[in-house]
Amino acid sequence: MAFAPSPIPSRTQYVLEAIKHDILTGGLRPGQALVEAELAARFGVSKTPVREALKTLAGSGLVVMNQYKGVTVRMVDADMARAVYDVRLLLEPEAVRRTVASRAPLDDARQALRRAAGAEDPAERSLANRAFHRALYLPCGNPLLGRMLDEVRDQAALVSTVAWAAVPSWEREAAEHEQILRLAAAGDVDGVGRAVHDHIASFVERAFPRHAEMPHTETQRPDTQPLDTQTLDTQGLKTRHPENQSSPNGE
Repeated sequence: MAFAPSPIPSRTQYVLEAIKHDILTGGLRPGQALVEAELAARFGVSKTPVREALKTLAGSGLVVMNQYKGVTVRMVDADMARAVYDVRLLLEPEAVRRTVASRAPLDDARQALRRAAGAEDPAERSLANRAFHRALYLPCGNPLLGRMLDEVRDQAALVSTVAWAAVPSWEREAAEHEQILRLAAAGDVDGVGRAVHDHIASFVERAFPRHAEMPHTETQRPDTQPLDTQTLDTQGLKTRHPENQSSPNGE
């Protein structure tokens, strides 16, 4: 995706959206340093809009600002991922239920699914999948509920970007999206709520199985393939261990 400063009314907004795009599509990896001078040179701006953009991204949870280490893309650990997806589990199924109950148009959701199906790369598919979810929860009739989901949307996308890089599950999730849309189009309020809940919950279980954090547990679900430690380290996703309870972000 190309970025050009001219159509953007604010240099800070331009830099913000460009960095966010790179983070959420895997161009910038978790733990990667974000150096103001390098970013300013890349975007052809002074350090001021870069600094302001990084502050905004820190506020949304996508980057971490550390007095000693500088600014880095946020690492993803199992606790952070579960916290973000717990919010989605609490809010998103109800928001989608309300959208369907209100008989809101589903055109944007259908278009997003078509874009995802025809995507030529993971970045494009990821953006289309995010648009699909937003198209279903935003018309819920409660602007505050929509804004609350928007607030965790970027962090959820960061989690999914890291998890998908380690354990691709596009086809399964695409089928689940199709089922959610069919239930929404049929006006099945309860069914669509359950489908959205199961869709979100199953992703968390696949990517962050709880038994993966208990190495002495011998029981393992046969249909779950946990991310191994080497893969997690490579992809920027850290699993906390009892001997190291501090956040990898230094937060």
